[in-house]
Amino acid sequence: MFLERRHLQSLQAINEAGSLAKAAERLHVTQSALSHQIKSLEHYFDVSLFLRHTKPIKLSPAGHKLLDLAVSVLPRIAAVEEEMSRLASGESGRLYIAIECHACYDWLMPVLAKFKQAWPGVEVDIRLGLSFDSITALRAGELDLVISSDPIETPDLIFRPMFNYEGRLILPDDHPLAKHDFIRADDLKTEHLISYPVSRDRLDVFKHFLTPAGVEPKSLRQSELTAVILLLVASGRGITALPDWVLRYSQHPTSLVTRQLGETGLHGKMYSAIRSSDANSQYLADFAELAGQFGPGGKPPVDEPAAVS
Repeated sequence: MFLERRHLQSLQAINEAGSLAKAAERLHVTQSALSHQIKSLEHYFDVSLFLRHTKPIKLSPAGHKLLDLAVSVLPRIAAVEEEMSRLASGESGRLYIAIECHACYDWLMPVLAKFKQAWPGVEVDIRLGLSFDSITALRAGELDLVISSDPIETPDLIFRPMFNYEGRLILPDDHPLAKHDFIRADDLKTEHLISYPVSRDRLDVFKHFLTPAGVEPKSLRQSELTAVILLLVASGRGITALPDWVLRYSQHPTSLVTRQLGETGLHGKMYSAIRSSDANSQYLADFAELAGQFGPGGKPPVDEPAAVS
């Protein structure tokens, strides 16, 4: 391709300056070099780009065509170059997040607000549709970070710890199990359990509590919304097991209480998963740190509702 960026810059400078001499001075080239560049363009396209013998110099119709291109293209090139520079320096980028925990959304929004204050040049989006095939999407470049409680050993991914949590049984304060100091797996054999609509291997209460004990609840009901689950529990439709911080970060009936699952409790850790190729990304590291500081495991980013027992 013959036409180059410098040609467009030269035409724009000549049109604005009104003479070759002034344009050459603006472009920091000799008048002879600028004249040669214009003649090369005219020879290549076999058209005149300027009306001869006019002062100030004026563009021909063909010259205006190239000027229109310059006005359209040059600012876009400059903007992309600036953005590339910011990307290279780590000042901007993309953060597409998926979460393998439905209950995370209530605390994530305030954390993201603090992140945007620190990194205004980073584009942030939450990809809901990919939440439960998230690791594959992360590897494919469709995501940049996955919040997960299930780290895996693999050279192409890095799992950074964010905060610890405890899975708790949530039930009405007048439920018979509310009298117990802790809950045994067998206690749930006669209970209607309410959970998120995900496979059992994604639910801690099954993966680490019921299934190892060979226990099945009386029935299983599912809902996508934390608020709906808590309302169902409060109305006596069943019980649920959720991370200990859920009630701190969500609106809920005050009649709910929580109890420990098992004699030692059901403990876990949340991680931020990124590609190993992004290991040096400062804003990805800062997100994980912010989530640890202001998320469920640290200082709440917003005023907490009253705690439950």
